[in-house]
Amino acid sequence: MTAAIYLFAALAEIAGCFAFWSVLRLGASPIWLAAGVVSLIVFAWALTLVDAAAAGRAYAAYGGVYVAASLGWLWAVEGVRPDRWDVMGSAICVMGAAVVLFGPRG
Repeated sequence: MTAAIYLFAALAEIAGCFAFWSVLRLGASPIWLAAGVVSLIVFAWALTLVDAAAAGRAYAAYGGVYVAASLGWLWAVEGVRPDRWDVMGSAICVMGAAVVLFGPRG
């Protein structure tokens, strides 16, 4: 369930940030800013659903998922295929996220 929440949060955050990118860098209509704000609120709410004892740990682990999801967005939405360095870096980030979130705690 944690992975699904993180993926949902990542998509909400990326969509929200991309709305701002679209307006400020691509000339999209400013109405997209409202959708971006809503999406960022959904992102913040979604992270509260993660079963973690501390917010900082939940956010740190989320970072790895964000990197991977961003590269998925790059390919699916922007039409730019990630290269091997993107994939390798993303894999390292996801492994680091797993260590942070699921590592044994004494």
